[in-house]
Amino acid sequence: MNNQDFTTTILVDQTPKQAFEAINNVTGWWTDNLEGDSHNTGDEFSVRFWDVHYSKQKLIEVIPDTKVVWLITDSQLNFVEDKTEWTGTKISFNITKEGDKTQVRFTHHGLVPQVECYNGCSNAWGGYITNSLYKLITTGKGQPTEKESLV
Repeated sequence: MNNQDFTTTILVDQTPKQAFEAINNVTGWWTDNLEGDSHNTGDEFSVRFWDVHYSKQKLIEVIPDTKVVWLITDSQLNFVEDKTEWTGTKISFNITKEGDKTQVRFTHHGLVPQVECYNGCSNAWGGYITNSLYKLITTGKGQPTEKESLV
């Protein structure tokens, strides 16, 4: 059976180091409504989007310029029946050189078509990765959800 975890890939002209640094700058591309740290193995951070989404992530693998993996240790998704759908899932960013370019492969392990939030969550991730993270890596300015817009 094919792996059905949500995955999307971006290709940039910047170095793996620049991509790695941008990924770890979560407030630069996902949301600036973040509490905690998101740079080193063992760091934990939580994000909140209005009263719709809360999740807490723990960095369980950080290999400079190569890979970042988050474990979602807690979640509250108020738009689906199973509010803790994300809890126990993992998010990985794999960074590789592809010729003179850098590829970032994002996968949300456990976000599969069989879970209720798949459509909405995969659409949101697609926008954050292919638009906001891409822009942060390539221009130095992403488009995270701003804290002010969350009030």
